[in-house]
Amino acid sequence: MEQQKQWRKLNGDRIETPIEGEVREVLMKEKAAGYDMRVCIGTDSQVRGKETEFATVIVFVRKGKGAFMYINNEVTTRKFTVRQRMLEEVARSIEVAFGLCNLFTAFNVEMEVHADINTNPNFKSNDALKDAMGYIMGMGFAFKAKPYAFASSSCANKVVQ
Repeated sequence: MEQQKQWRKLNGDRIETPIEGEVREVLMKEKAAGYDMRVCIGTDSQVRGKETEFATVIVFVRKGKGAFMYINNEVTTRKFTVRQRMLEEVARSIEVAFGLCNLFTAFNVEMEVHADINTNPNFKSNDALKDAMGYIMGMGFAFKAKPYAFASSSCANKVVQ
């Protein structure tokens, strides 16, 4: 049986219910308040010694009225090449996006999957760009890479320990 991911808010408050229920509540509340929203999902990682930590975020952007996010951190001892790690980040983002996409569709909220992959070929992460773009778009999701992928390159980057 797969362990449920432990999500939290930026202030550290843990989400005790499944993230799907929390997202449904948030969407109902935000729509009732009249906010026009979009959601951006992204993952970043940090390698420290033998461990790799991944941080996945779900960022709710209230158009013209700020944003807030939910965070999941996970640590693994699995070894990755840079390309493998970039694609693992994308896979984690897609897993979350796929699990929540029906809610976003039901509430008419646009969603993007952000990849922390550099579009400049001089960076190692660029090796995974075409694969990541194909993976995300092949799943039917909107794709953003650096410098437009703020969910992964800014938000997730700040919360990866």
